[in-house]
Amino acid sequence: MNKTTIGVDISKAHLDACRWPGGETLRVRNDPAGHKALIRWIARGDARVVFEPTGAYHRGLEHALGRAGIAFSKVNPARARRFAQAVGTHAKTDLIDASLLARLGALLEPALAAPKPAVLDDLAELHLARAALVRDRTAAKNRAERLTLPLLRRQRARALRAIERALAEVDAAIAALIAGDEILARKAAILCSIPGISAITAAAILAGMPELGELEPGDAASLAGLAPVTRQSGQWKGSARIGGGRADLRRALYMPALAAVRFNPDLKAVYHRLRAAGKPAKLALTAVMRKLLILANALLRDGRKWEITRP
Repeated sequence: MNKTTIGVDISKAHLDACRWPGGETLRVRNDPAGHKALIRWIARGDARVVFEPTGAYHRGLEHALGRAGIAFSKVNPARARRFAQAVGTHAKTDLIDASLLARLGALLEPALAAPKPAVLDDLAELHLARAALVRDRTAAKNRAERLTLPLLRRQRARALRAIERALAEVDAAIAALIAGDEILARKAAILCSIPGISAITAAAILAGMPELGELEPGDAASLAGLAPVTRQSGQWKGSARIGGGRADLRRALYMPALAAVRFNPDLKAVYHRLRAAGKPAKLALTAVMRKLLILANALLRDGRKWEITRP
């Protein structure tokens, strides 16, 4: 366990830090100068920094910590909130949140994270933009079906064309980003060799789980929320369920799993074996999603493309 834990609450404008033990606090601006000031304050002895990922707002701090060689952990905001409830803290301010993160890090020692290359941040941002455009397109199509006035229908058609153009531009930017990075290009080629995984899905997987290929099989499934969680107490035994994890990644794997059931012989056999055993279709498809992710993890780990299993 590190001697000192620094909890950092991140907002668009400021970083609020709290040292544990001791309770010293510091507020700096969330910009390069503020990051340098925070690192100078942190660097008194061995320390681990704990913070919640906050989209674009935490990336500058993450890269600054990586360059300075300071260990850090990123914790899920839901986990941090449950920890606050467990210790009986109901008030919520930036400094209180920083103090709670410091205590959480000292007591639970969350896994250390490695700083992501900038190209992965760019890929994640493009993927989020693409997901937003897809939602806008779906909403626009649904609204268009209910319109009767010609003026409104023409406006909706123009809006849809604008969304399609923006989507094409984002897809081209994602493809160029992956092609321009040797490591990402190699990983994308391996993922696309798996029947059911398209270039778009491969990009979603690389953006949603950049550590894939470096994980144990069970860890990969757990991170995606595809590992069944046992539910039992005393004589009561409930059905195991999936949940938590990276919901965006699960959504990205849903359609590839449907395609794999038809075109991937190995995963097709898994699906039909479960259905023949009386398992519901949804459960069998979830198992295929889990197998698909574990397969992708193994292929990326070994640096090889998918090949059909010969009897």
